[in-house]
Amino acid sequence: MIRRVIHIDEAACNGCGICVKACHEGAIGLVDGKARLMRDDYCDGLGDCLPACPTGAITFVEREAAAYDEAAVLANKAKAAAPAPAAGGCPGSRMQVLRPAGQASGCPGTRAQSIEHDAPEATDGPARPSEISSWPLEIKLVPVRAPYFNGADLLIAADCTAFAYGDFHRDFMRGRTCVIGCPKLDGVDYSEKLQAIIESNDIRSITVCRMEVPCCGGLEMAARNALARSGKGIPLSVTTFSVRGDIL
Repeated sequence: MIRRVIHIDEAACNGCGICVKACHEGAIGLVDGKARLMRDDYCDGLGDCLPACPTGAITFVEREAAAYDEAAVLANKAKAAAPAPAAGGCPGSRMQVLRPAGQASGCPGTRAQSIEHDAPEATDGPARPSEISSWPLEIKLVPVRAPYFNGADLLIAADCTAFAYGDFHRDFMRGRTCVIGCPKLDGVDYSEKLQAIIESNDIRSITVCRMEVPCCGGLEMAARNALARSGKGIPLSVTTFSVRGDIL
């Protein structure tokens, strides 16, 4: 049938996810960092998501589309409202706020899961706790907007840095929100995603940790380009490590 549904201009979408929350029917989702109409039959054509979009990426179109299925929408809402099993979910894709033991856990007003680190077992010497404060870490997987980005000192690190430098957690990750990537392995330009993160959140400072190898320059360049295009005057520093783990 021909009826009115929303259309999302992917080029104009910045992946903020506001429209996902504004759509009470659950018709919109984020795919590869962009909003997408997931099911025609979930879209009622009323457009609660239109005024919520900060970039004007959402409009109405008249096209062939499945009829609005209110029963399916209500069933989906009931499913979403049901409590998840205690051990359910995939840690590889679920956003989580991680806090070291002893700190206040939980983030009111967000749906992020708070987890406390268990004290590590002693081995030959004093064990050092992990300084990971959020999940996921991969730039490709991390959401554009997340509670742990607001007021954060952002660490953008090449994958290898934590392996090359033995005290990376203590000296660089502590007190920072970390995202990681490898431009050579991923084969992507991170600047667009990083720009969206910088623009959509209140970032206080940016630290880039990279290896001395030339391909790691792509990570530094992406961070610099993202910051420049964001128009924000956020301080940025770069630390380079040798393949032997020395700070250059």
